[in-house]
Amino acid sequence: MSQPRTDAALPCADGDFYAFEGLLAEKERDRLHEVREWLAREVAPIAVDHWNRAEFPHHLIPKLAELDVVSPVRRQGHSNLLAGLLHAEFTRADASIATFMGVHDGLFTGSIELLASDEQKAAWLPSIYSLEEIGAFGLTEPLGGSDVAGGTRTTARREGDSWVINGAKRWIGNATFSDWVIVFARDEADNQVKGFLVDTSLPGYSATKIENKIALRTVQNADITLEDVRVPAEFKLAHANSFRDTNRVLKVTRLAVAWQAVGAQLAAFDIARAYAVEREQFGRPIASFQLVQDQLVTMLGNAVSSMGMMVRLAQLEDAGLARDEQSALAKAVTTSRMRETVAIGRSLLGGNGIVSDYGMAKVFSDAEAIYSYEGTHEINTLVTGRAITGISAIV
Repeated sequence: MSQPRTDAALPCADGDFYAFEGLLAEKERDRLHEVREWLAREVAPIAVDHWNRAEFPHHLIPKLAELDVVSPVRRQGHSNLLAGLLHAEFTRADASIATFMGVHDGLFTGSIELLASDEQKAAWLPSIYSLEEIGAFGLTEPLGGSDVAGGTRTTARREGDSWVINGAKRWIGNATFSDWVIVFARDEADNQVKGFLVDTSLPGYSATKIENKIALRTVQNADITLEDVRVPAEFKLAHANSFRDTNRVLKVTRLAVAWQAVGAQLAAFDIARAYAVEREQFGRPIASFQLVQDQLVTMLGNAVSSMGMMVRLAQLEDAGLARDEQSALAKAVTTSRMRETVAIGRSLLGGNGIVSDYGMAKVFSDAEAIYSYEGTHEINTLVTGRAITGISAIV
């Protein structure tokens, strides 16, 4: 009987079974490989330890600044395909660091790039791009998640040359140590949701770390309270005047979370495949058993199909043709496939799949947060359903 092949040169060893990276221009491929190597060297070796301790690796921020990965599309002129693959690679190494970047780069920086005036962007963005100043994004509230579009309870009131903000925000990533936070609040004068760049050192602002999480433990999520926080008028985002404006940011970041779902599946496949070819039972590697190969192929198929969906959506985004409902469908579908993939991976490792030492338990747990944030599966399904029927099922 021939022995099973276990060499790392197998075509599927890295999960890119259909060679989607080959669609990148050579310079972008080189950039992707550079970032991948950096993540393997700097992030992957410390990810589980920091996750276990629920501590953020602040020493990585200057190194991330040197890597220069903030705003790859708008600032650096790269394709949305490269930006998406980079986000998947960050998640593959550590979903928490990917989320840190998604908050600072996608949500916070993206809000300024899309909604600030030219003068505001010129004043604020240089130190944000360089990671000299870290940002957070305050939209979700203690009593408002999926319904926050019409139910924002945080208020803003114009008084002379200031805005006075009162309210609370919840699940705000980076907020325990950020220099700034974008706060969305309902203007008492016209009842419209508007955006403000809030200095976290202002009187009346406080952030308290959320403890006892089972997912993204490295991410420093916080409860924020704002009590009569006075924000100078020039720090109101010039083009953030309704929730429709806010949604321009969310459309883009929803894509990033769908790419995270791809990265989480690649991470699970990496761990499961390596385990299967190394772990021996009944005198041979478990990868030699048919049921284990079926599990690995299901994981790979989910990852590859999710990646294919995202590659096409990135191409549409590059062409300026992507629609909100396409982002919603992508987020709903890829995170569902992710949930199945990480569950299979956890099962494949048996008892070793429930301890973080082997990595799979961390990937499995982190996937639950990815499944939930940036629009739940149910809400994204209903957004897509509205687009294909012309009838809204959202109250």
